[in-house]
Amino acid sequence: MTVEATGTTRRGRGARKAIRQTRDVTMLPALKRKLPLVEPMDAGQIEKIDAASMGILEDVGVVFRDEVALEDWRKAGADVRGETVHLDRGLVRELIATIPSEFTYHARNPANNLPFGGDHGIFVPMTGAPYLRDLDDQRRNPTLEDLANFHKLSHMLPAIHSSAHHIVEPYDHPISQRHLRITYSSMKHSDKTFMGMTTSPKNAEDVMEMCALLFGEDYLETHAVCTGNCNGNSPLVWDETMLGALRAFSKRNQPILCSPFVLGGANTPASVAPTVAQLNAEALSALAYTQVVRKGAPAIYGHYLSTVSMKSGAPMAGTPEISLMNFMIGQMARYYDIPWRTSNTLGGSKTFDAQAGYESAMTMNAVLMAGANYMWHSAGWNEAGMHCSMAKFVVDAEVCAMGYRMAEGVRWDDFDEALAAVRDVGPGGHYLGHPHTLENFQRAFFMPEMFNNDSIEQWQAEGGVEINERALQRCRDLLNEYEEPALDPGVNEALLDYIARREREIPAADALNQDH
Repeated sequence: MTVEATGTTRRGRGARKAIRQTRDVTMLPALKRKLPLVEPMDAGQIEKIDAASMGILEDVGVVFRDEVALEDWRKAGADVRGETVHLDRGLVRELIATIPSEFTYHARNPANNLPFGGDHGIFVPMTGAPYLRDLDDQRRNPTLEDLANFHKLSHMLPAIHSSAHHIVEPYDHPISQRHLRITYSSMKHSDKTFMGMTTSPKNAEDVMEMCALLFGEDYLETHAVCTGNCNGNSPLVWDETMLGALRAFSKRNQPILCSPFVLGGANTPASVAPTVAQLNAEALSALAYTQVVRKGAPAIYGHYLSTVSMKSGAPMAGTPEISLMNFMIGQMARYYDIPWRTSNTLGGSKTFDAQAGYESAMTMNAVLMAGANYMWHSAGWNEAGMHCSMAKFVVDAEVCAMGYRMAEGVRWDDFDEALAAVRDVGPGGHYLGHPHTLENFQRAFFMPEMFNNDSIEQWQAEGGVEINERALQRCRDLLNEYEEPALDPGVNEALLDYIARREREIPAADALNQDH
C-alpha cells in the first residue's frame, strides 16, 4: 500500500522562493516572559489548596480503571481498595519531586528546538475539531488534505511553535488507522515539534515507533521530541485508555500532559477555589503515576478548563472565573516546580465574530499573565472546539505574536539613543524622519497585518474587506507560498513502510465514519 502526502500545492518552487524572500516565516524562539505574573493567592492560600488536594487524595482517593496501573500503585506502596487508589501525601511529594522542571523540545530541524519550563512558553494550535470552516468559510467535515493544510499553516506562522497532531479529524480515513496518517502529516509538513495521538495505548505506541524512525530509538531516551496528552474524567477518574497511552509516552521518556477535563460547576464544585483544589488533586495523581512508570520522565501539569452556564449547562469560554483559575493553577504548578499546560484563545462562537475575538483575547491575556508553559489550542478554536476556523487560525497566530511581544516586556537597549532624539527634534517637531526612527521603526511598535487601521475612506476605496475575508486570503497566500521542509528520503520511506504495514494489520472495516 502506498501512502502519499496530501495538501494544497499551487505554485512552483521559484515563485514560492521569491515570495518567501519578502515574508519572514522564521519561527519565533520560545517565549521568555519578562512581565510580572498575576498571583492572586498568598502563601497561606497556596498551602490551603495543597492541603485540600492532599486530603482528597488521601481520604477520597482517585479511581484508576486500569489493572496495570493498580498493580503499579500497589508496588509503589499506595493504599489500593478495588479501583480506588488512596495516595499518601508523602508518597505524592516524593514522586513528583523527580519530574524535570525544565527540558528542551527537539525538532527535526534543530533551529526549531525549544527550551521549555520555568519562564519559557510555547504556542501550540488547537486539536480535535470534528468540523472546520474552510477557505470558503463553509462548515464541513475535514479530510486529510485539510489537516495537511493546517500543518502547513502551522509551519508558516512564526508564533506557532508546533504542528500539534489532529488539528481537525480526517474523516476520509478509517478511525482505526487515522493516527498513522495524522502523525505522518505532523512530521512531514512541518519541521517543528509536534504532538502524538493518545486515542488508545496501541495508537500511542505506534506514534512512539514512528518517532523512533524519525529521530532514532536511542535519541528518544534522552531527548523530548513529541508530546502526548492524558485526559482525566473529572471528578477523580483516570481510565484504561488514557493510562495506557500515558505509559507508552512515559516509558519512552517523552512528555505527557496530565490533564483533568474540567467543566466548572458540572464535574467540579460550583466555586472557584474548591474547583482548583479538586483539579490539583487529579493532576497530581497522574503526575505522580508518570514517575511510577519511569522515574525522571518529563511530565506536564495539565488541564482543560471551562466553566458551564448555570442556565443551560453549555461550556463557556473567556469567563472571569477561567482567568482566575488559570492564575491559581499557575501558582500551584510553580509551588510543585512542574511545568504546566493550559488552553489558549478559546472561543464559543459559531462564526469568527466579535464574541470569538473577545473570548480569545480574554483567555490569552490571562494565560500569559498566569505564566503558562504549554499554551495549547492557541489557534483556530471556536464553537467550543467543535470546529477549527481557517480564518481564526491565522488571526489567532498573529494575536499570539502580539501577546509574545507584550510578554517580552519593555526594551531598554535603545533608551539613550531615543532620548537623544528628543533633544534633536525639540518642541513642535516630529520623529518620522529621524535616524533613530528609521533604524527602529520595524521593531518599535507591533504592526499587525490582519487588523486594518486605515482611514474609513481608504478602507472603503480598497473594497471594505472585513477581517474574516482578509484572513481567508492570508490562508490562501500562505498555502500558495508553502514549500515542504525536506525530510530525509530514507526516513520518509521507513515511515511510509511502517504505515503501510500497520494499515495491513489494523482492521479498517466499518471504521470510516462520515457522520459525527
